[in-house]
Amino acid sequence: MFPIKDSIRIPFAPVATYGLILANVLVFLYQSSLSQAEAHAFAMEYALIPRRYFDPAWAAYMGLSGTDYLPFISGTFMHGGWLHLIINMWLLFVFGSSLEGRVGRWQFLCFYLLCGVAASYVHAWFNQLSDVPTLGASGAIAGVFGGYATTFPRARLTILILIFVFRVPALFFWLVWFGIQFAQGFTDLSEPNTGGGIAWWAHIGGFVAGLALIPLWRFAPDRTYDESQPRFQPPVATASDGAPPWKPGPWG
Repeated sequence: MFPIKDSIRIPFAPVATYGLILANVLVFLYQSSLSQAEAHAFAMEYALIPRRYFDPAWAAYMGLSGTDYLPFISGTFMHGGWLHLIINMWLLFVFGSSLEGRVGRWQFLCFYLLCGVAASYVHAWFNQLSDVPTLGASGAIAGVFGGYATTFPRARLTILILIFVFRVPALFFWLVWFGIQFAQGFTDLSEPNTGGGIAWWAHIGGFVAGLALIPLWRFAPDRTYDESQPRFQPPVATASDGAPPWKPGPWG
């Protein structure tokens, strides 16, 4: 199930979302400019390697600091290939734009970064012996998914399945998506590996963090959305997205 668009209309251009996409693209272009040896060294230093923080002897042997926590966030701006980057940035655009329109630009940026850190921590905790560099924005974007699921429970998503296009309730999509992540995450626990492949626990941790953190940010009061309006036009009062009447949170 690949999302194409949602039914939410936002009151302003999602500058923070565009900025995050640009930052990810620039980091990837820099990665692509490196030689193979340089790219490996860059990944070892800035991607998240769980074992670095749970095995001090190994970290010292590899010349890595176990007290440098920058990879918990820097790894979320790195990608392993063009397809990895494009899929993540498309999902960030579709769902980040709508969520930013509800919580505000700076609030959304802080929310995104915190979800990225939370996703990285959960992945590291469940893969403590992994010496495989973990990179990608999917954990932070999973946090956006969690915030979106809570904020727009009755939104509609247009999704692509194989060659067919469907319009489904957002809540249904998130339940199926999270169920897949949860099942795969516990499969990994029962069949331990080196932590390679898809970081299922980063997705789970990011999504749960998004659910838990989103009430702490300010939601635009009395602002609802009508999909018949232009995307960046201030909306009129309707209830097409089913969003609850949020009030400012303590960090808004």
